[in-house]
Amino acid sequence: MRVSSVIVPLAVFVVAAVAAPDEIVIEDWKAYKVGAIGLPGQWTAQNWGTPNYQNIKIVDDDGRRALHMKSVNDSLTINREVKGKVHLKDTPILEWEWKSIVLPKGGNECKEGRGDSAAVVYVSWKRGLKWYSLKYAWSSESEKGRTCDRKRNLFVAQDTVVVESGGPVGEWRTEDIDPSAEFRAHFEDGNPNADVPDLVGVGIMSDGDQTKSISAADYTGFELVH
Repeated sequence: MRVSSVIVPLAVFVVAAVAAPDEIVIEDWKAYKVGAIGLPGQWTAQNWGTPNYQNIKIVDDDGRRALHMKSVNDSLTINREVKGKVHLKDTPILEWEWKSIVLPKGGNECKEGRGDSAAVVYVSWKRGLKWYSLKYAWSSESEKGRTCDRKRNLFVAQDTVVVESGGPVGEWRTEDIDPSAEFRAHFEDGNPNADVPDLVGVGIMSDGDQTKSISAADYTGFELVH
């Protein structure tokens, strides 16, 4: 599949491992013990609200080491910076696995006041003082494939892309995107020759603050591949 709240990644990223010349593992959670609770050491927290990081846990899920995130009427977002550590010309495709567990009631990223998601993956870039972000969402209700919630100002450009919608919950799915192609499609009017700034960071989120409900998901397998 080639497939957006504004997220600015803050942490200094350390690439977890280089499994092969054509594959870079961003995060597979294997450096953490199953059962570990709280903000993972190589990730940074959001800088707003009062998230409960005790609802983050490393789990073994269907044989996969994964991060479980649960939001209870709040928003949980964590970020990891990759700038200078990855080269998209060599490994241009970002892949990840995720599984929705609880869908926020009435969550719809394309409707004002209801923008909660069971699961979100962000990718971010920066050019000068301006941040660019794409928010890939697993929605409760919004139509799969839809792009909405566009934000544009002097300092931020962001789109939401609904990658998955609805159930069944409890089922692992794999996604893949070409970040450079996505940047051009969303921020450069599809110009295939437009310059793309370095990829800055990856973020993940589960939230239920707008709908005052619970959302939960598992995440793993973040890799850049050829």
